Amino acid sequence: MSPYLAEFVGTMILILLGNGVVANVVLNKTKGNNSGWIVITFGWSIAVFAGVYIAAGSSGAHLNPVITLVLAFLGRLPWDLVPGYIATQFLGAMAGAFLVFLGYKKHYDETEDAGLIKATFCNEPAIRSTFHNLITEIIGTFALVVGVLFMTKSDVSLGTLDALPVALLVFGIGLSLGGPTGYAINPARDLGPRIMHAVLPIKNKGGNDWGYSWIPVVGPLIGGGLGVLLFTMI
Repeated sequence: MSPYLAEFVGTMILILLGNGVVANVVLNKTKGNNSGWIVITFGWSIAVFAGVYIAAGSSGAHLNPVITLVLAFLGRLPWDLVPGYIATQFLGAMAGAFLVFLGYKKHYDETEDAGLIKATFCNEPAIRSTFHNLITEIIGTFALVVGVLFMTKSDVSLGTLDALPVALLVFGIGLSLGGPTGYAINPARDLGPRIMHAVLPIKNKGGNDWGYSWIPVVGPLIGGGLGVLLFTMI
């Protein structure tokens, strides 16, 4: 695959499985309804593993604009590839969200809670506080970037399972830091599906919460910057 196609497909699978597990847990009359946070975080870690495994050989499996920018800053990716990587990540995230909508269409129709519907697309805070929500996303992405950079720096390889450490890192971030905001830690993961929530004909959907939408974008960018700063200092 071309690196752009790899980023598109990898991010699409990431969102299909990640937002798919959220839909399974929160939408009405699903087999997994009310199965809880552990199921969601574990499902997201599998989503990361699958997306990274698919794209790693062709693009490096960034699947996240923050990772792309960090690696370009460190000289691991030519800057002329950055716009294409980021564009295909957003398009892949939108495609993945659309597939979740198709797969769970009847369950969207059976769900009246607009907040639960939106949760299958994008994030919102458990307690709304602009400063603290931003700090949470900064910390979560800082942990992601530091972890990824040191994992990829290591000479230790798991061969075909090199995607596993990143998946476990995201699993840990979800369990430990996901409670306040839902751990977007990826601008494409939140904004791409949020756009799909806005445009798709979903029964009983509410607003798109554009007032919050900048936090899952700006927070990860700041957190990524701090992560790469620490990495370069050590």
